[in-house]
Order: sequence, then C-alpha cells, then structure tokens
Amino acid sequence: MPRVIMHMDMDAFFASVEQRDNPAYRGRPLIVGSPPDQRGVVCAASYEARKFKVRSAMPSRTAGRLCPEGIFVRPRMDVYRAESARIMAILHEFTPLIERVSVDEAYLDVSSHFEACADADSAIEAARPMAAEIKRRIRHEIQLTASVGISSNKFLAKLASDFEKPDGLTAIKDSAKIAFLRPLPVGAIHGVGPVTAQGLQALGLMTIGDLQDAPSAQSLEAVAGSFATRLRERAFGNDDRPVDTSDERKSISAENTFLNDTDSRPILRAALKEMALDVSQTLAKHGLGALTVQVKVRYSDFTTLTRQIRVEEPVTTEQDIYRLACFLLARHRLVTGPLRLIGIGLSTLVDPLQKQLRLPI
Repeated sequence: MPRVIMHMDMDAFFASVEQRDNPAYRGRPLIVGSPPDQRGVVCAASYEARKFKVRSAMPSRTAGRLCPEGIFVRPRMDVYRAESARIMAILHEFTPLIERVSVDEAYLDVSSHFEACADADSAIEAARPMAAEIKRRIRHEIQLTASVGISSNKFLAKLASDFEKPDGLTAIKDSAKIAFLRPLPVGAIHGVGPVTAQGLQALGLMTIGDLQDAPSAQSLEAVAGSFATRLRERAFGNDDRPVDTSDERKSISAENTFLNDTDSRPILRAALKEMALDVSQTLAKHGLGALTVQVKVRYSDFTTLTRQIRVEEPVTTEQDIYRLACFLLARHRLVTGPLRLIGIGLSTLVDPLQKQLRLPI
C-alpha cells in the first residue's frame, strides 16, 4: 500500500487567533508577548511583524526596537488550546492516525484512503483534494488558515508544508523527491543546526545535493558524528518514522545541585548557561526543537518550585533557552534565597521550525 503522510501546520497560530478576534489587529504587525517596556519575551509574531525580523523567544525590548509600530498583546493560552482542540477534531474526521506535535501542528497518516492507487506518486496526487478540504474546513469553521504538505514520509511532508506558507498546499511526489531536495541548503534538514551546517560548509557541502554526492555516510562522520547516517538518509528523502499516535509526553532536562547553597548571580548564570548548552546539544542530536521551556529551583529547606513558558516557534539554540530560563527566574522572583538546585527542562518536543523554502528559478 502506498504511504501517504500529511503535515498540517497552522499559520502564525497565536497571532492569527488574536487578529481573527480583534479586527483592529488585522494587517498590522502583531506581537504576542510582554510589552516592550517590560522585562519579557516574544511568544509569537504575525507575518507582518516577521517582516521586521521579530521572532519567537526574542526579548520584547528587542522586538520593540525592530518593529516600533508593533502591537503587543498578552498571550491567551486557554483560548489557543481551545482552538487547537477544535482543529484536531476536524483532522480526526479524516483519519484516526494523527500525531499531534504541538497545539498547531500534526502529522496525519491517510494511506488507507488511497490503497487502490497504483504507486506512491498517484496516491500522493490523489490526496490533494483531501488536503484542500482540510484547509477549507479549518478556514470555514475556525476562520484561520493552515498550510498542508503531502508526501510519502514525515520529513518530506514537513518540508512541503513549510514550502508555500502561509495558506499553502504542496505535494512532493516520491519520484521527484531527490530533485526537489537537491538545491536546498543543508540547514533545511531537521537536526542540522548552525554548528553542523558550518562544519558541512567547511567541507564544501553547501546544498543537500552536495550531501547526495558525498561518497558515503562515513565521509560525514567527522562533522555529523552519529547523525551522519540519518543525515545521508534525509538527503535522499528517506524517513521510515511512523506517525506516532501515542500521547506520551517527551522531555529533555538538566539539573545542577550545588556543593554549597548559593544565590550568587554569576554562579547561577554560569550554571544556566552550561545547562542550556547541554539541553540544546541534546535537541540537536535528535533533530528536535522545544515549544515549552521550564526552570526548576530547590531551596535550602528542599522546597521545590517549577515555572514554564510556552512559545509558538520551537527554540533550539543555547542562547534562546538561556534567555527564556533567565526570564522565568526574574518574572517569578524565584531567587529569594540560596538555592540548593537549579534546572532547565524542555518539553513539547517538535521538529525545528524551518524557514519558507524556495527552489531556485
């Protein structure tokens, strides 16, 4: 049976909900997060704000400088979760095989609908009307737009949904996947972060086509390590991961128990930076990003507190994770005395967000 996987991704979800609910925000650069005159971060940005290089996890003050005309609104997570439930209910009318990776993103295995098709290409093409109907239902019932990608596996479906955002519908046929991937930069492969990309580029491997032309996975190990084999597979558009319908929550964390309880800011900052590096490297190793960042503190009397923040676009870098952790400590005034332990946790793990991809003319 031909395999047909869809990836549904809502367009600027948090900001789009706010623009839908308040007509005055439509067509304006909208930033969901703390005001620029307060200590805080950006949770999401509309496409109008993204033109000014505003992005998730950026300090609100920086966003305010980049986009002086930006409209800042506080996030309404309860509203976003309720809208997400309505969207997922629509998807479940098309297939029970759904992997929900965040409030605004999901993979669908719709292979059973197209088992009569002769091959993968005809099945993928036959899935276009279903994808269009999913988009129509979301637009009609939720008054929001979604982008949908169709292909034979999760990796390609995700690339396809990113390709023509916003409000896109892109199919990558199995017979065309190698040619489609060939001109894209190596960073388009999930799991290739800035450091790995720089290492590959130093070897003259600038595009996915260069990876396809590499003699073997072993030739990539000096830069990519254990990721080399998977990197090579992705370069040829291969991905055998199933759509995971389980609700198991996955997370990454790091903790530091101090030899002596401390409230020294330099010591705490150094510990946070080390842990942010640790968890960011784990994300990179598994080709993941995180939508939720949590900090954990334990005081001298063993009282333990955790606080977290949710952002719309996945964080992957040490800098963004460290910035969000510092923001949580400051906003909730968690360092009120010497700490016995401090930790950083990441959850709602998803594929790293990719920029809109364009094939060269």
